[in-house]
Amino acid sequence: MAPKTSIAILAKAPIPGRAKSRLIPSLGAHAAAVLQERMMAQTVETALAAGTGPVTLWCAPDPSHVSFRELARLHCLPLKRQVDGDLGARMLAALAATGGPTLVIGTDCPAFTAEHLRQAADALRAAEVVLIPADDGGYVLIGARVAHAGLFGDMTWGTATVLAETRKRIAALGLTVIELATLWDVDSESDLARLERELPALALL
Repeated sequence: MAPKTSIAILAKAPIPGRAKSRLIPSLGAHAAAVLQERMMAQTVETALAAGTGPVTLWCAPDPSHVSFRELARLHCLPLKRQVDGDLGARMLAALAATGGPTLVIGTDCPAFTAEHLRQAADALRAAEVVLIPADDGGYVLIGARVAHAGLFGDMTWGTATVLAETRKRIAALGLTVIELATLWDVDSESDLARLERELPALALL
């Protein structure tokens, strides 16, 4: 039997003014928080539907927000507090906590399907690392059989160079990698327009 692959979802509490801050100029603080809540719920449902293994919701700043608690109640979902530090530190901690093959995702990629996650889990049986690139130069998923600190430390997150730098680090560490098809996430006004076209059930307008 193939080993189970855990899924760690990193999520920010949908607090107006703090959630989806890049979209506040376009949407306003309240609507941006509502969008964050919707995408978080969809991400959880997609991860559970994939059926690859245990799913954990890693919460920032902590698991006390009512949205986190409601998801935990609905889905019997374990909640954990994200560690302090930058995105790399938080992803590394989530990977290390499972002690086995793990996929780490955020809640900004509404294009994710259960099949994408199953494909990523399958890829980890053939390679040590799996990536799903984002069309903005980052990635929407990273998975690994074990946690490699060198993939995450001292990275300039949120830039168009993240994917290229990660590829360099994978090669430097001598790790095998499989990259799956590129997906898109929601970070800008143009992304919102795409969301309205392609996934109107999630869109706010």
